[in-house]
Amino acid sequence: MNSPVTRTISVDQLCIGLYVHLDMNWLDHAFARNSFVLKNTAQIDAIKRLGIRHIRVDPSRSSTRPLPLATKAPEQVEVVVPSAEEDALMSEKKARIERIIAERAAIAECEKKFTKAGSTLKNIERSVFSRPQDAYAEADQLVQHMLDDLLADRSIAIHLMNDKIAGEDVYFHSLNVSVLAMMLAKEMALPADDIKAVGIGCLFHDIGKVEIPTRIVNSTLPLNRAEKNLLQLHCQYGLNVVAKLGLPKGALDIIGQHHEYMDGSGYPERLRGEQITLLARIVSVVNTYDNHCNRANPVDSLTPFEALSLMFKQQRHLLDPAALTMFIRCMGVYPPGTLVKLSDEALGMVISINPGKPLRPSVLIHDPSVPKSEAIILDLSQETDIEISASLKPSQLSPEAYDYLSPRKRMSYFLDVPKVGPKKP
Repeated sequence: MNSPVTRTISVDQLCIGLYVHLDMNWLDHAFARNSFVLKNTAQIDAIKRLGIRHIRVDPSRSSTRPLPLATKAPEQVEVVVPSAEEDALMSEKKARIERIIAERAAIAECEKKFTKAGSTLKNIERSVFSRPQDAYAEADQLVQHMLDDLLADRSIAIHLMNDKIAGEDVYFHSLNVSVLAMMLAKEMALPADDIKAVGIGCLFHDIGKVEIPTRIVNSTLPLNRAEKNLLQLHCQYGLNVVAKLGLPKGALDIIGQHHEYMDGSGYPERLRGEQITLLARIVSVVNTYDNHCNRANPVDSLTPFEALSLMFKQQRHLLDPAALTMFIRCMGVYPPGTLVKLSDEALGMVISINPGKPLRPSVLIHDPSVPKSEAIILDLSQETDIEISASLKPSQLSPEAYDYLSPRKRMSYFLDVPKVGPKKP
């Protein structure tokens, strides 16, 4: 996308329909954005009260032309008290800033917990052979923490994690699948014991790959028949590895069946329909999604939006229909990690979903006038006048927008549990 061509005009030429750019700090005015279409005269009056004499407009995004510049004697500058509407806008702006600060704090806390969970999973996989009981105890504790979060509050959200935090993909695939599958199991109203079995099964679902050469597991090239057959043995190998851990039956079913498909085309047993346990069918949906988003070669990975679209349009016959439908509802129409264009032409990236409002996630906004480290986060469940108009691919972004939004090469997710109740004094 090319940068828009703008021109500078006098504020006296402003009129409804012009797309304007405020070249000033976002905190120094009452508007929700630094760039927007003028919709009423109150906005024009508010801009004039900012004390600026000139302003940039974007003709390509404007539905009208600036007013002609009148020649008149200079008038004495009148000190104008902000209108009630302007006061209301500023109060709304302060509330928006508070929401952004709270969102950033939630992300920071989520990232801290995610990093800790990743380190724990790394320790678990390292000790599974030498200290199997310790490995199970750590896994049980990790999953219990996530379960406590899941069951603590219905408004739990899923956050997109930063690439730099993830680091070691082998561990974070298992963590991803565990987080999302537990969320899905909860939304499908499964009992707590089953949700916990889902989490534990997911942490160990690919453990059998430790018995397979790394060059095959991490290959970015198509595997030959012999290599495919060997890779498919990871389900049985996994059951062998965890044999001494004493995992619950539901977790063992997940390890053995997470690649089985509803039409019988999966492996290793070519099970069909309800021959596959419900917990394994739930994990199959999430595992398929994460494998689409995090392929061995990141260039081949699908965007979250593309992954869900592919699963719904082309892979419905492979996956449990109830689990797939609920997963799409949970992840939202625009899952975390999706690049979007908003109705006001702004570009952004979805960073978390709002439960119950699939069309209104929280979006990190590309705004060159705001430093990247302080990027605006819009919670579309609160910003009712803005909506998502399109999903984008990374290749559709300008280099500047791509660098600003930093689309993830790898998608990683974790649970964000909003703090509820009054703040302590």
